[in-house]
Amino acid sequence: MSRPVTTTGQPIIVLKEGSERTRGREAQTRNIQVAKLVAEIVRTSLGPRGMDKMLVDSFGDVTITNDGATMLKEMDIEHPAGKMMVEIAKTVDTEVGDGTTSVVVLAGKLLELAEDLIRKGIHPTVIIDGYKQGAAKALEVLDSIKIDVKPEDTEPLKKVAATAMGSKLVAGDRGALADLAVEAVLAVKETRDKTPTVDLDDIKIEKKPGGSISDTNIVKGIVLDKEVVHTGMPKRIKNAKIALVNRALEVQKTEFDARINISSPEQMKLFMDEEKAMMKEMVDKIKASGANVLISQKGIDDAVQHFLAKEGILAIRRAKKSDMEKLERATGGRVVTNLEDLSEKDLGFAALVEERKIEDDKWVFIEGCRNPKSVTVLIRGGSERVVDEAERSIHDALSVVKDVVLKPAIVAGGGAPEMEAAFRVREWATELSGREQLAAIAFADALETIPLTLAENAGLDVVDIEVELRSDHRDGKKWFGVDVFNAKTADMLKQDVIEPLSVKEQIINSATEAATMILRIDDVVAASAMSAPPGGPEGMGGPPGGMEY
Repeated sequence: MSRPVTTTGQPIIVLKEGSERTRGREAQTRNIQVAKLVAEIVRTSLGPRGMDKMLVDSFGDVTITNDGATMLKEMDIEHPAGKMMVEIAKTVDTEVGDGTTSVVVLAGKLLELAEDLIRKGIHPTVIIDGYKQGAAKALEVLDSIKIDVKPEDTEPLKKVAATAMGSKLVAGDRGALADLAVEAVLAVKETRDKTPTVDLDDIKIEKKPGGSISDTNIVKGIVLDKEVVHTGMPKRIKNAKIALVNRALEVQKTEFDARINISSPEQMKLFMDEEKAMMKEMVDKIKASGANVLISQKGIDDAVQHFLAKEGILAIRRAKKSDMEKLERATGGRVVTNLEDLSEKDLGFAALVEERKIEDDKWVFIEGCRNPKSVTVLIRGGSERVVDEAERSIHDALSVVKDVVLKPAIVAGGGAPEMEAAFRVREWATELSGREQLAAIAFADALETIPLTLAENAGLDVVDIEVELRSDHRDGKKWFGVDVFNAKTADMLKQDVIEPLSVKEQIINSATEAATMILRIDDVVAASAMSAPPGGPEGMGGPPGGMEY
C-alpha cells in the first residue's frame, strides 16, 4: 500500500507495529465468510432431525449437544465477526431461552445473500435499509397471524414446552417433562400490579446421573446436595420449623491480636468450660426459637453439632448463598446473621425435611413448603453427558413456558411463520422502488432458510419442499410448515407444534441487527497480540510507533 508522507518526505506512522489493517471489499468479504462459516457449523443441528455436536475442550472434557448457544460458547471462536455471531446466540438464549440455532442460521443467510447483492454493485447501506424494512414488515406479519392464549391455560403451555424439547435428546420423554416444566414455572409465577413475573432463578436445577430421564421429577421445595452434619442427628423431621442462619456457629476469634496466659490445669478447664458454655448458649437460643432444623451458610463447630444432636435438631452447614435465598422463598423463613435476633417468626416451614441417598451421595430434601415460591427440578439420566444435555433441554422448556406466561401469544412451528412472513414480505417488496426492493426480497429469501434447513436436516428434497410450501402459503394455508417425521408439508398447528411469538420476534430482531452490524464494517484494524522484541526479528531497529498507515 502507498505510504503517506509529509511535505518533507517523512513517512507518517499511525498504527502500532505488528497491527494489521483490512479495508473495503476485502474486509466485508472476510467478515461475511466467517459469519457464514459459523452458521454452517450449527446449521445441521436445527430441528427434530438435526444432528448433535461433540465438543472436546483443552482439558479433554466432552460436551454433546445440539443447543446453538452451548456449541458456540464451547468452540471458543476467535475471529471478531465470529464472536458477534456467538453474542447474538447468547443474547437470544438470555432473553427467550430458545431459538439460538435459528438466529445464527438466519443471520448467516442474510449475510450470504447480502454478499451476492454487493457483487452486483449494491451499496451495503442500501442493503441495510432494505433488511430493516423487511424485518419490520416480517414482525408486522407475525403480529397479524399470532394466536392469543390465556396465561393460566396450561394446554398451550405444555405444547410449547414439548415443541422446545422435540429436537433434543429428551424428545422421547417430552410429554412428562413438559408437564413438569409448566408446573415449575406456574409455581414460581407472581403477579405484581396485575403484571405476571417469572424469575427462572427461583427454579433450582439439580442433576444426578443414574436411573433414566423419565425419573426426573419436581420437588415443591429445595434439594440441597449436602448431608446432615452429625450422625446422632435425626435424618427425617416432619412439620419442620427451619432456622436459616448466616453466621459461623463456633467461638469467634477476636479481630485483634490477643494472648491468653494459662498457668494451671484449673485455668485451662475454666477456659474450655467457658467456650463450651458459649456454644451451648448458641444451641439454647436456636432451641428457644422453636426450630427443629438448622441450615447454616457457614461452618458449625463439632461441639455445637454435639449439642444440636442432643436437642434432636437436624443441621446442615455450608449451604450456598443462592440456596439460602431460594430457601427463604420456598419456606417463608428469613436468613438471620445474629442468633440474638432469631425468633419464631423468622422460621421457615416445610412438611418434611429428610436426608436421602441418591446414588452414592446423601442429599437433604426440604419438601411440602407452604405456597413455595422456589422449587427444585431433580434431573436423572443414564450418564453425566445425558443429564447435562437434559438440563439444557429443560432450561429451554422452562424458558419458552415463561415467554408465553409473560407474553401470551403463540404461532405454529415447523417453519410455518417464517414461510408466511417470507411470502407476505415478498409481495410487499414489489411496492418498493429502487434497489431496496432487491434487499427486501433477499430478506424474504433468508426467512425461508429456516423451513428449508429443517427439510434438509430431515433428508427431504429441499426444492420440492420449497415449491410445496410456497404453493400452500399462496393458497392461504398460513400454518403449513415442514413435517419432518412424515416427510411432507402439513398444518403444524394441528400437529401441536407450537412456539412462543416472542421467540420468533427475538430471532428476527437479533439476526437482522447482527447482519447489518457486520455489513457496516468496511475497515478492520487488528492490533498486534504482543510487542516485538527490541531490534525486531532480524536485529534491525525500526522507528518507534510501528506500522505504516
